[in-house]
Amino acid sequence: MVDFASGNCYNIYAHVCEKGFMAVTIKDIAKKAGVSHATVSRALNGNSAIPESTAAGIRDLAQAMGYSPSAAARGLKTNRSHVIGVIVSHIDNPYFGEIVQGIEDTLQGTGYSLFFASSHMNLENEKNIVHAFAAHRVEGVIICSVTVGSQQADALRQNGMPIVVINNQSPERFSCSIAHDDLDGARQVTRHLLSLGHKRIAYLGNESAERINKERLAGFRFELKEAGIKADPTLILDCGGSEIENGVAGMQKLLECHPLPTAVFCFNDLMAIGALSVMTEAGINVPGQMSLAGFDNIEYSKYTQPPLTTFDQPKRAIGAEAASLLMDRIQLARNNEHPKPITRNMRGNLLIRNSTAPLESKEER
Repeated sequence: MVDFASGNCYNIYAHVCEKGFMAVTIKDIAKKAGVSHATVSRALNGNSAIPESTAAGIRDLAQAMGYSPSAAARGLKTNRSHVIGVIVSHIDNPYFGEIVQGIEDTLQGTGYSLFFASSHMNLENEKNIVHAFAAHRVEGVIICSVTVGSQQADALRQNGMPIVVINNQSPERFSCSIAHDDLDGARQVTRHLLSLGHKRIAYLGNESAERINKERLAGFRFELKEAGIKADPTLILDCGGSEIENGVAGMQKLLECHPLPTAVFCFNDLMAIGALSVMTEAGINVPGQMSLAGFDNIEYSKYTQPPLTTFDQPKRAIGAEAASLLMDRIQLARNNEHPKPITRNMRGNLLIRNSTAPLESKEER
């Protein structure tokens, strides 16, 4: 992955969705053919000043060397950049990595390039990203960051960029959105913990992802109510983010509760990994003394000790669907057709691993 542009506020990374080798240039062909690069350029562009026999030889040589015309040059002629922008909250978050992999899988072989931009959930960064995308004539945008709102979306649209949003907190502002059914996922996780005999269950949330957290918390509360358990407000915490350190801070607060919860459900796997580190340091056996569950099924979750029970979002499928929808919308825009609004809701599956286990006693400890 090439660092395309960077600054204090944001980073953009470029990646080409096709097999990458060192590009063959017109100068390389000219050197091999023993002619000037101007002669090669004229021959490849069909200039009648170059004898056909010479032009044919140069074309054959260019093909044999694997020459491909500059994408930038093609873009100037066709008014198409063959570039798609992707905005994520944090480029180093493995959750987004799998979504991007799904996007790449769909675009493989199309000749499209991807510009990845990390917003760090900062409004000023997002404004800069929009300007950068416009400057590089991005043909369409996939938004994975939950904070990108109507102002930035309007700026993208003004530059003629079709938009597809993934898990955005305001899908109603966008005509094409893909979301995971977080309510269903949280219900499955909570129901699993309840089935193991746990009644005093904590939830470590992330209100910065407003819609997603609201749905996961609603699913958590729903299953508790169905089981006849009143949710304890002291066990429902907003940790202010979804990173490992947020899970650490949340778990440290939970350890101040008396009695302790017997199970903890975290907003995502990164927070669960942070919580697990605190539990381990405090000498709490997982799952013997306390069960722990995450959400998302990032790659790291199966390598924790113990491996983490989590909810498997179909992240690659979500990314692939987003890329497919965006390509359709780009084509409609070229044909001056107005696309119909689309909202897709996808579901995943509960993955039960060794971080959850039955309560040792039916009585709360």
